[in-house]
Amino acid sequence: MDYSVWDRIEVSDDEDETHSNIDTASVFRWRHQARVERTEQFQKEKGELDRSCRECERRVAECPPKLKELEVAEDEGSKVALERLQAEAQQLRTEERSWEQKLREMRKKEKSLPWNVDTLSKDGFGKSMAHTNPEQVEEESEEVREQKHKTFVEKEEKQIKHFGMLHRWDDSQEYLSDDAHLVWEETANYLVIRCIDLEEEEKCALMEQVAHQTIVMQVILELAKSLKVDPRACFWQFFTKIKTADRQYMDGFNDELEAFKELRIEKAMKKYEEEERKKRLGPGGLEPVEVYESLPEELQKCFDVQDVQMLQDAISKMDPTDAKYHMQCCIDSGLWVPSWKSTEAKGGEEAGPGDPLLETVKPDEKDVSA
Repeated sequence: MDYSVWDRIEVSDDEDETHSNIDTASVFRWRHQARVERTEQFQKEKGELDRSCRECERRVAECPPKLKELEVAEDEGSKVALERLQAEAQQLRTEERSWEQKLREMRKKEKSLPWNVDTLSKDGFGKSMAHTNPEQVEEESEEVREQKHKTFVEKEEKQIKHFGMLHRWDDSQEYLSDDAHLVWEETANYLVIRCIDLEEEEKCALMEQVAHQTIVMQVILELAKSLKVDPRACFWQFFTKIKTADRQYMDGFNDELEAFKELRIEKAMKKYEEEERKKRLGPGGLEPVEVYESLPEELQKCFDVQDVQMLQDAISKMDPTDAKYHMQCCIDSGLWVPSWKSTEAKGGEEAGPGDPLLETVKPDEKDVSA
């Protein structure tokens, strides 16, 4: 078997080695552009040669009928035209053989050209279609995600905290190599919560260290998402790149870290405070601390000492409309629970239908508001 045909294959660009001071991508691009231009020039010359050869064949084919017409004619002018046409036909046949020779050489040259990525193969079909049924991924509910996070943290909290305290790149890479299951979204979520807790405790230096490891985990997860691979299979690529990165790459990483500390943690703390505030809301949707601070000073003292009789006396001395407004706010915030809404344990009987404190507030006959 003749394997010499494989000797005329140009090595792929990405297998070539270039000097470290040379921009490899630019070299590959220039080489490819030069190869494309050479191919276009060759195809142009081949097309011109084909057209010239066909034109010569057409002119040669037109000569025989004309020669027969002139041979039949007997006048002197026809004989002169016949001689001229015969000479022209002879010249055309010579040119035809010359064009054919050039065409054979062109085809031989085309066969001897080295193969490359652009000429090695051609598409067999101009269009292909495949019918696939995309997988239906069910979105997890909030309860399922919370339970998954809780289970993971209960099992791996100690290891995650240790990872959050690592300083050196090599230590982080080695630790994740031994515990690759920590390369997961729940680890990043826990580290974010850990940063918020440390910020509330005003442990700024410790928070910054954990924030650094949080960004490390988040960048690894983003890298896995872009490569469409399992994060556990690509975390080493991040460390390889970050340890050999230039100044510009490190600046980008540090900018991401600063943005996280300034924006993400601040936003997360506001969200955390808002959730805590919602948990403190009373049955009417009012916040107890805000309602307490809005009460008159004499009512605040009643709640401070938790004296019901003192509260009844203070309410009876107030304007009925103001007293009714303040007491309704206390009920909506949970500062005061009317007795008709509570259940007494004595004998399993409910409290009386009226609340003594509310009965102290006599309705103003002039108040017609709803």
